[in-house]
Parts: sequence; C-alpha cells; structure tokens
Amino acid sequence: MQDDTRNPDEATPAPADARRKYLGDVGAVHRGMELDAQRLTGYLEAAIKGFRGPLAVQQFDGGQSNPTYLLHTPAAKFVLRRRPPGVLLESAHQVHREFRVMSALHGAGFPVPEPVAMCFDEEVIGSQFYVMRFVAGRIFCDCRMPDLSADERATVFDSVNETLARLHTLDPQGLGLGDFGRPGNYFARQVARWSRQYEGSRTDDIGEMDKLVAWLPAAVPSDDGRVGVIHGDFSFHNVMIDPGTGRVAAVIDWELSTLGHPMGDLSYHLMEWYRPDGVDVRGTLRGANLAALGIPTLEQYAARYAERTGFDVHGIAPFYRAFNLFRVAAILQGVAHRATQGNAAASNALEVGRLVRPLAIAAWREAQEAGAT
Repeated sequence: MQDDTRNPDEATPAPADARRKYLGDVGAVHRGMELDAQRLTGYLEAAIKGFRGPLAVQQFDGGQSNPTYLLHTPAAKFVLRRRPPGVLLESAHQVHREFRVMSALHGAGFPVPEPVAMCFDEEVIGSQFYVMRFVAGRIFCDCRMPDLSADERATVFDSVNETLARLHTLDPQGLGLGDFGRPGNYFARQVARWSRQYEGSRTDDIGEMDKLVAWLPAAVPSDDGRVGVIHGDFSFHNVMIDPGTGRVAAVIDWELSTLGHPMGDLSYHLMEWYRPDGVDVRGTLRGANLAALGIPTLEQYAARYAERTGFDVHGIAPFYRAFNLFRVAAILQGVAHRATQGNAAASNALEVGRLVRPLAIAAWREAQEAGAT
C-alpha cells in the first residue's frame, strides 16, 4: 500500500496478490464475524422454500462495508450480506435497501442475483441480513484485465457500458422505487452526506479533506432534473462477468444505491480512466495504451453510453472528478474508523484506510483545476 507522504501520481499500483485479497477471496470466517450456523439454518429452512441444511459458512474477504458470506448446502450455494456488528453510523449499512432494490431489479430482468430472504430479527445472527442466490461469474481485480485478449476486453467493456445504460433508463416508478430516494439536487445531497460521514469517522486531520468539504457545496453544477436508479459504486469490482460470453452476469453490492442523477454513476465509473496510480488496489487505465488493449477511451466510452441512453453527456468536468475522489476518500475513512472499532468487514481495512490522504490530495488537485483556491 502507498505511504501517506508519497505523491499519488508517482506511486505504483498495489501488487496483484493484494488486489486478489481485496476483491473477494473466500475463506474462514473472520474473528468477530462468526455466525451461529445451526440457528441460521433453522431460520433459512423456514424462510426459503426448498432450503435444507447442513450449512457450511465461509466469508468473502472483499466487501469493505457489509460482511458477506458464502453459504454451502448440499444442493445449492447462497450468499449472505449482513450489517456489521457494533456501533454504526445511522445512515450506513442499510441492507434492507439492498434487498429492496435488488428485488425490484431482478423482477424487471436486470442482471442481479435473486434475493430470497430478508431478516430484520437481529437475534438470528446478531444483526439484520439478507440472502441471495449464488451467481457464478468472474470479478476483475485489475481494470486492465491483463489475462484477456483485446477482443475479449472490448466485449467486457461494451457489456458493462450497456448494463449501466440500461439501469439508468429504467423507470423508478415502474419498478416500485419511486420513493427509494429524494429526487433532485443529487450532487448537493451527496456532498453533504459524505462530508457528514467523513466528519463522523475522522481518525486523523487531513487538510485537503477539510478544503474539499468547504469547497464542494458551492461548486455543485446546476441540476437538470434527471433522475434514475443509481448503483452508487458502479465499478468493475462490482460487476460479475460470465467467463464464457464475456458479458455481464450480475451487478452486486447495492448498498449505496438510491435515486439520483445518472451522471453520478457514470462519472464514478469513469474514474477507472482518470484515477491516479497508487490510490486504489484495482489499478487505473490512466497512462495505458488503450488502443492496444482493445479498451475505448473515456470519451469513446461516454459517447457510447450517451448513444444508448439518449442523455447529453458533456464530458467529465473537474468537479465530478474531484467529487468522486473525495467520496471514495470519505468511504475509506469509514472503513478505517470501523477497523479501529474492531468491526471492519475486510481483513485489510487498516491498510485501505491509508489511502484516504492520497485520494484527498488527488481530489484537491482536481478541485484546483476547477478553480478552487
């Protein structure tokens, strides 16, 4: 992981083994995250038609927010997502929202795992949780996808683009999600939310974060009123790819989903292209020979999205870049804070927290490009 004092533009990406660990190795359940398998089996046998134990439980090492488990039964596999134990920020870890949006999207034929049970009774495993059916697929740990051919990369990128465009053209009212978030002023609300989250989980003083908290509210672009279902963390690490076809099998991790401006998801997803080296274990497309890799440029990718949605995509202005880097920094600050409390979902949470400062530095540079002083 990068040293906090280093220039993020000069840092090197995290090694491949760190990326694999971060993005989803499955193994023994982490200490402090144990489940009562017998009690859980009894609950699921009553809640899910055809569910039968015995049950074996493993935990995914990825998933920095809500602990995620692989459930093995003799007949099938399931995935369980729960709220972490311990004291939590009030607005975070709302797994019931994940369950709701995934249920609506699955009913509309959008590629998400099928949610099958939502449990509000904290007595079962110690916190609220939901269960979904397991989907086989590949998650890419490196956005350059080094083991694919150029044609294979082109297929993956085009399918992911198509999937994001499809999400943003779904009608929230038609999905039964008209009240899933507050329409309008999306970026203003997001800046306020993540500023509060950062302040509530602060473990160190980072001058660039303080400057961003002060600058971002007044820099928010005017709202054109466009509203759609927003994933909130739409990136390759949350997209499962069918190894046979190279197309999207499922989009996962809907914890940050809400109603909002599609530019929020698009500009965040495009961070794969403009993210500096060394601030994310998934790497970056910045500086890559995209033509040789079979990967479209940021401008080509955004234009294809615009063709599919009919939306006016007027480029990724410095505000969007600054906001997204700030938002990731605030999220990772929450991960670091939970690590100090002993209830982080991933084993490398403290290491991930060290990325907050370089992300803040990169975000402030983008803000300065937008005129911040």
